[in-house]
Amino acid sequence: MNNIELTKKVRSAMYCQCRRRGYAAPVDVLMEIGVLSKSEYEDWRFGRIPYLESVCHINLHKLSFIMHQMRVYAKNNGLRPSFCCYKQWGVKKKNGQGRKPVIQLRFSKSHNPEVEKWYSTHFVDARRIKELKSAKESKTVESAEVTEP
Repeated sequence: MNNIELTKKVRSAMYCQCRRRGYAAPVDVLMEIGVLSKSEYEDWRFGRIPYLESVCHINLHKLSFIMHQMRVYAKNNGLRPSFCCYKQWGVKKKNGQGRKPVIQLRFSKSHNPEVEKWYSTHFVDARRIKELKSAKESKTVESAEVTEP
């Protein structure tokens, strides 16, 4: 896949995610464009894979290009970056008491803080989120009016 095709796929995935949810997440973009499978993503979230880049079906240079294109799309469309901490799923409490231990997941082999930050940054479309919330509220009001006698 060449860079022009990758750019188109990234832009399309970012647009679709922002329309659907009001934000775009890098891991979801990677899954949508076919670079990461859902099962491998889940294996990583459960801690069975040490870092996400190891299961991406593309080389690091292309991954870096994809991440850059996400930032470019976000900047050009006024999306706000929002850091998100990815924690391991399925961690049990010790002896059923106290708090669950938090195990932060790794994205890259190098564990470079800058690289980790960009993988875990979601891009938020505040206007779209406001639209989605108002649509949800109006739908709730309409359903409440229908059920009332």
